[in-house]
Amino acid sequence: MRSSPKRLSVLLVSTALIAGALGFGTMAQATDPADGVPAAVAAAVNHTGHRMAASTQASGDDADGDGYIPAVPPVTGVTPSTEVPPPAYHHEFQAGCSVTHTAPDDPIVYPGQFGKSHDHTFMGNTSTNAASTTASLYGGATTCKAPADASAYWMPSLYNGDQKVLPVGPQVIYYKAGVTDYRSVRPFPKGLRFVVGNPMQTEQEFRAHKGFVEGWECGDSFFNTDIPANCPSRPDVQLNLRMQAPSCWNGLYLDTPDHKSHMAYPVVKPGTNDNMCPASHPVALPMIEFKMAWPVNGDMSRVRLASGRGYSFHYDFFNAWEERTLKALVDHCINGGLQCDTRGFDLYRPERGTVLDADHRLP
Repeated sequence: MRSSPKRLSVLLVSTALIAGALGFGTMAQATDPADGVPAAVAAAVNHTGHRMAASTQASGDDADGDGYIPAVPPVTGVTPSTEVPPPAYHHEFQAGCSVTHTAPDDPIVYPGQFGKSHDHTFMGNTSTNAASTTASLYGGATTCKAPADASAYWMPSLYNGDQKVLPVGPQVIYYKAGVTDYRSVRPFPKGLRFVVGNPMQTEQEFRAHKGFVEGWECGDSFFNTDIPANCPSRPDVQLNLRMQAPSCWNGLYLDTPDHKSHMAYPVVKPGTNDNMCPASHPVALPMIEFKMAWPVNGDMSRVRLASGRGYSFHYDFFNAWEERTLKALVDHCINGGLQCDTRGFDLYRPERGTVLDADHRLP
């Protein structure tokens, strides 16, 4: 009997993608394991206490509820780039998106199941809720500076005791190249979604996560895996966190049951310090980096996340960009090797021009 393409097993997705998706271990080499599943990976997969909950309910994008949402059409025949591009220190643009609302919903992990999640703080699309789909988000109202970015971004809500603390103003969400050949990065496919991190991860797993950048920070305190007990009580001090997302896609699915396996972090090209996509996930996409800031300082002993301790931090992304605008920004800023603001303008390369007009729209 011929198997449905939606029911590809984890074996087809490959051992390498499991390791990358779960964020275990150090940076892998570009070659895949030759003889079965490594013990460390098998242990990680079987460590059910730290697995992301699987989608088990049908939704508007997943009619049969098996967790696989195929890309239509799939992106095949891609070979990860091993080329060395012209030198460019930056290859990025920003999406400044403000908080819209909070709710105990998660349309990726618990589609259609209102109130089942811990509380989340949502940015970008103003309509995001448990029932959100690609169709409901696309073209919707947004708090992102570019009206074309109707994507949904969310993370566990932060509390100081029983008081919810919300980020103020546009938050910095970078779109960067995660691979050395920044020219090979292409826009996100419409409807792609994934989870970065795991609310059930341990402190050690959070520190070892490939998306860990500077951890929790405030004042002169950096690289904390948990929320610092104290921060300077000054008006200019906020609690900050950076975390990067995987940027290599398998080209087959917009989502998978664990919300991670269709994505992977770049690997090191053997014999170099260059990053490239693994063969199992050959499609280079923008690397999203959250740079969040919460207006809280002083005594932090009662500050926590809705998901638990600071090392339970994770975030979700659901792409609903208007395709032409996203492509224009990727082409100009990422592929062009620029350090762009939210309009696609590089202050240090003004001669290269701007992508969006004063209203953050394509001219």
